[in-house]
Amino acid sequence: MPITKINIGPVHPSTHGVLRLAVYLDGDTIERVEPHIGFLHRGVEKLAETRMYMQNHPYMEKLDYIAPMAYDEAYVSTVEKALGIEVKERAMYIRVILLELQRIASHLFFVGTIGNDLGQMFTLFMWTYMDRDKVLDLLQEATGSRMFYVNMRLGGLVSDLPPDFEKRTLETLEYIDNRVKEYEAFIEKNPVFHERMKNIGILTPEKAMDLGVTGPVLRASGVQYDVRKNSPYYIYDKLHFEMKILTRGDNFSRYKMRLLEMRESIRLIREAFKMMPEGDALGMPVKLRMPPTKNKEVWISREAPKGELMMYMVADDQKPYRLAIRSPNFVNLSAIVHMSKGLRLADLFATLGTLDLVMGCVDK
Repeated sequence: MPITKINIGPVHPSTHGVLRLAVYLDGDTIERVEPHIGFLHRGVEKLAETRMYMQNHPYMEKLDYIAPMAYDEAYVSTVEKALGIEVKERAMYIRVILLELQRIASHLFFVGTIGNDLGQMFTLFMWTYMDRDKVLDLLQEATGSRMFYVNMRLGGLVSDLPPDFEKRTLETLEYIDNRVKEYEAFIEKNPVFHERMKNIGILTPEKAMDLGVTGPVLRASGVQYDVRKNSPYYIYDKLHFEMKILTRGDNFSRYKMRLLEMRESIRLIREAFKMMPEGDALGMPVKLRMPPTKNKEVWISREAPKGELMMYMVADDQKPYRLAIRSPNFVNLSAIVHMSKGLRLADLFATLGTLDLVMGCVDK
């Protein structure tokens, strides 16, 4: 039978954004997949080079609009490193708490949409969206916004946590913890979910490392790498952080990894609240004139919800001379070429969905 080429997209084929896949088929068996990107291109790195340091961080949040705070924090931390600004101790704890809440919100979005990618379980999608709203309520209380927060400032945050925030957060985490158990029971009693997910889209640890895949996708293949553990920042080395690992590297493992990570994030937040000191957490005002710096090269690495996020900056006096962003989504997308070979066409969408891509981050 001759090889047939079909186009999937440019639409939203199991991604949060616009992607085109050129798929080469032998019958309904995939011979090759070629991802075509660039439909959402926004030129953030070049834009950043034309604006002063603290005019840029709203742009960063638009890269991953499912977990925007992770990108804002990474950029502000890069500027802090370039300018030699120390983060206040209380602000470190608050940043970790907010970032882990953001991770939970991102993974809830994944769990809800993976059922849709399989063409079933719309109930799960509605459940996780409802529960994600409870997490967004907390982020809104802390930042004033539900989506694009822009609450990081050099050395700290725009504002400290509101009164009774700890109490409301711990109550919500207790609720989410119980709901994750319900998701698990609901999903894993479904035999179709097992058929569509287990032993499909396998990514071996060797291939994952060769491709530079990171985050839950990498750890689902059995590779023990998490920036929070391997190169800890803020207070992660003070917390009893347990890296979650699975070994099969299939679609089911990548789904399961998000559940495990939500539980670990809940535990980290609880521990951070117990250890958080009193004091000032406010950062420097935006209009502050930055200390002069010239041609200083810095980079930072962060464990964003979707994988390792890196930013490299050559600093100038008042704005970045150069900025380069290592997007976990861009790198993880390359894995679909290897994961999809030999699959049936219907399995492509679930496999792509388990990468949890956001195309704004790919087309940065």
